[in-house]
Amino acid sequence: MAKQIDNSEEVNDHQFPNVEKSLRPNGAKDRTVGKIPYMFMWIGDGVNMGNMTLGASIVVAGTATLNIFQTMLAAFISILIISSIFAFNDRMGYKNGVPYVIQLRMSFGIKGTIISSLLRAVPAVIWYGIQSWIGGSALNEIMKIVTDGAFDNIAICFMLLTFVQIVLSWYGFHSIKWVETLASVVIMVSMVYVFTILVSSYGDELVTNWVQIDGNWGLPFFGYIMVFLGNYAAIFLNASDYSRELESGISDGKRGFMYFTPILISYGFILIVGAMTASVTGVTNPPTALAMVIDNSYVTLGVSAFIVLATIATNMVANIIPPTYVISLITKARYKVAVTITGLLAMGAFPWMLVQEDNSEGLDMFIKMYSAFLGPIVAILLVDYYLLRKQNVNVNDLYKQDGPFAGYNPSALLAMFIGAAFAFINVDLAWVIGFVVASIVYPLLSKYAFKESRFKENTIFEKR
Repeated sequence: MAKQIDNSEEVNDHQFPNVEKSLRPNGAKDRTVGKIPYMFMWIGDGVNMGNMTLGASIVVAGTATLNIFQTMLAAFISILIISSIFAFNDRMGYKNGVPYVIQLRMSFGIKGTIISSLLRAVPAVIWYGIQSWIGGSALNEIMKIVTDGAFDNIAICFMLLTFVQIVLSWYGFHSIKWVETLASVVIMVSMVYVFTILVSSYGDELVTNWVQIDGNWGLPFFGYIMVFLGNYAAIFLNASDYSRELESGISDGKRGFMYFTPILISYGFILIVGAMTASVTGVTNPPTALAMVIDNSYVTLGVSAFIVLATIATNMVANIIPPTYVISLITKARYKVAVTITGLLAMGAFPWMLVQEDNSEGLDMFIKMYSAFLGPIVAILLVDYYLLRKQNVNVNDLYKQDGPFAGYNPSALLAMFIGAAFAFINVDLAWVIGFVVASIVYPLLSKYAFKESRFKENTIFEKR
């Protein structure tokens, strides 16, 4: 049977004296996020300019590739899959209080986790940079208005915004709670305002350029489902990082609802607004497109301020915590040091190469490529936890350098690379191909290969 952790902070200190505090299992006293703030956290994460850019990605060279019904259906299917995987993959973190980088040890081993965790951390750092570049663009719009055009330098605004996020991140989930609650309300109000302007002032253009087009039910439709899904592929992979902060006593079904509802409201809505904005402007960089749609310097100032706030809110949830834990795991650095390193790496991620004024194909391709690896990883975690181990994991063993999870699990690493290799056969469907292949290959390798592997212990394949 799985050994549960003690819920007191003192016992955690005693049990894991040489482990960085942010990586230790959370007990009941550590879980400070309530139901409502948790849902607002996902609303704040969903309403961001990166997601708006993805909605705009249906427009290529000024022409929409999907009509309104196809766009909305693709978004709904992806959100349904996203919330379902969240609800399944968050259970180990919620049940045992461990972060994602420790959860990985169950399947990949302590050494193998270094490889698999980097495959999650690198996209997060780049997304951190992308979001900050978009936020920096919005901050630059503000500075142009305030200085009457005397200041115009996105790079300086980008660096300034990144430094602000580093400082806010030093305070961990305590700062995330209030930032997300404030941001989710303010940003949704601003986006509703933008939606109203688009419908009232650009109705004819929307009908002509988006609503009435034939669109495509073939590969472009399924490819955009993968893009929308791939955008969250990194986040639901480390669902444990968030669920371990959530107050105890919430059923699996209720947690699923707490993912589906806010993601549908925020992610779905912002994708639609992004598609609408790009359809009428032909521009896929949100701050630039919004400035074109809203021909009022004061309103543009307000909306740009909301974009900056959205950038901070999104990064603090999705793109700062995961790589910070990975850096702490690999370098043994303290939390504040690891957070600072994460921000500095994001500044050097060249995000401007992926966010172009008239085309977001670079961003789409980036998402599809890293999804080729993340699909197999989440498949391996789910198969291992639910099928092979029947949700029974000794948490203390995950922290023992010479314990049953020491070294690396060759079955998991091989299944991950096989899944990714198949995914690259058709990169437009990378996530789902990698997920399906790895979910088949991993249990087969676990059963028939590497006969003496210690990772068979306490699984259904253990020799009795």
